[in-house]
Amino acid sequence: MQSRTPASRTGRPRSAAADAAILAATREALVELGWSKLTLGDVASRAGVAKTTLYRRWAGKNELVVDAVAELFDELELPDRGSLAADVEGVVLQFAALLSRPEARSGLMAVVAESTLDEALRERIRVSIVERQKRLVHTGRARAQHRGELPPEPDPDEAARTVGLIFDMVAGAVVHRTLVSGEPVDEEWLHGFTRVLLSGLVTAGTGP
Repeated sequence: MQSRTPASRTGRPRSAAADAAILAATREALVELGWSKLTLGDVASRAGVAKTTLYRRWAGKNELVVDAVAELFDELELPDRGSLAADVEGVVLQFAALLSRPEARSGLMAVVAESTLDEALRERIRVSIVERQKRLVHTGRARAQHRGELPPEPDPDEAARTVGLIFDMVAGAVVHRTLVSGEPVDEEWLHGFTRVLLSGLVTAGTGP
């Protein structure tokens, strides 16, 4: 099933309150009904809006669910805890806590599963979730460079590759730990992960 490209629409401006109610209703319906039983009609009823209101904003269920999940990930912030290691641990704890919420867990797993059959949906996930959350890595690297913990990286292409690699390592590890293995992000795992991320396997293997 291929995602439809939404046509340009004119008319009344979008209501931020309606958007928020629709996205919250989408997450609620995902938890209660699951992907297969979720319909735009049910979401509209839960949100207290007309079904046509949803179709003016989203082309279909795939796009709606991605945006509902993306809004959750926008809650993540990189705390300034005084050092790169502490900052990493702070955002990892936030990420793990987010993934423990039923609406985040159900939504993320649903769109990832559906994206295996829909390239357009996969691209929407990349743009709306992955690329948007790389802001956390950009902020953390800039802060660490300002502290003198990391060297500057003047080549923008190389810097972009580094940001992507860091994001993949952090996001991949936390998603696997919480959603695949079903293990907690406890203090022991958190310290060990941060040590490997920042020092590498050889150095981390000799640490305390």
